[in-house]
Amino acid sequence: MVKKLILLFFSLAFLFTPKATTIFAQTADCQDISDLNKRVICLQAKINDLQGQKRTLSSQIAVMDNQINLAQARIDSTKRDISDLTLDIDTADKKINGLAKSLDNLIKVLLNRMVTTYEIGQTQPFELLLSSTNATNFFSRLNYLRIAQSHDKQLIYLTQQAKNDYANQKNIFEDKKKRVVALKTQLENYSKQLEQNKKAKQQLLAETQGSEATYQQLLAQAEAQLAAFSNFAAVRGGASILTDQTVCDDWGCYYNQRDSQWGNLALNHTQFTIASDGCLVTSMAMIYTHYGHRGVNPMSINSNSDNFASYYPAYLKYTITADGATSSRVGSIVDSELANGNPVVVGVSYDGGPISDHFVVLVSGSSGNYIMNDPFTPNGHKIPFSSHYSVGGIREIDKVAF
Repeated sequence: MVKKLILLFFSLAFLFTPKATTIFAQTADCQDISDLNKRVICLQAKINDLQGQKRTLSSQIAVMDNQINLAQARIDSTKRDISDLTLDIDTADKKINGLAKSLDNLIKVLLNRMVTTYEIGQTQPFELLLSSTNATNFFSRLNYLRIAQSHDKQLIYLTQQAKNDYANQKNIFEDKKKRVVALKTQLENYSKQLEQNKKAKQQLLAETQGSEATYQQLLAQAEAQLAAFSNFAAVRGGASILTDQTVCDDWGCYYNQRDSQWGNLALNHTQFTIASDGCLVTSMAMIYTHYGHRGVNPMSINSNSDNFASYYPAYLKYTITADGATSSRVGSIVDSELANGNPVVVGVSYDGGPISDHFVVLVSGSSGNYIMNDPFTPNGHKIPFSSHYSVGGIREIDKVAF
């Protein structure tokens, strides 16, 4: 057993070395590998290898195909583990029942022997001698008493051992039942991941229309926006975490992207955080609360991967869903929307460049004199837009249509 564990350890160590990863990544088709564990490792290696390459539409589709295959392999592996554990549970259950019967029988035999030994033990040697037919019978009866006592000790030991075995099998039985429950939850998660991967691939093809040129254009746009967000946070002194920022009133709720409630969370499972790059997510959450969806906050939007582009998972799409309501950002004119009581999301260029490097919500005002909810500025609830930005720096104006 020890040798097997050592061999397994070195096998796994080899599998996760860069050399092994390269070997797996170069495998013609991981699907040809019958061993599910090795197939999972192969597929993960392929994904890592593809993600390290130049981003193209074909490479991202290849990543998605391998992610789909990886999720399926994990599903198959988990189903196998559940099946094996179910058999083990059945075996353990039978052992428990067998041990219970053995324990009952041992206890009955032990009780009977104790009664017999007690009765014999109460007989005095002289009475035993008188009742014996001869000397041989006398010594046989005395010897029987000693043998019976020895057997009693053995029965006591066996009974205790049976109790221990019974307890151990019960623990094994319960542990494996818990493991099955955990695996079923894992299986459900893998199944959801599989569906999400399939959906993401369909979404990518729809968004890019299968065109490499379109893909590269969308990718460049997304990369530029996220880079601008990060640069804005750095120029403004960094995205340090704040506390007690949320304010709710008749208009809706003000949220700050740097709030400790969500600031440290990864933006849709990427390397970006809501604190540094979540201004648009946070602005949209504020808009949702204005239209009655008070349960929505930055986490609500961030938790739905469908709200982000398939080609760049930190890039928030123009059409998103939160609290069961779907909204779209549509280009509009500031003053006319504010005059109708509709807030607008505006992208501003802090450095004067052509790209919006920050988004805020304008809640009221006209002719350049606007009141905003700024998701980055500490306590940026209903403060003058001109206190931090210029009208000339506005690069994007969106109303939100539900």
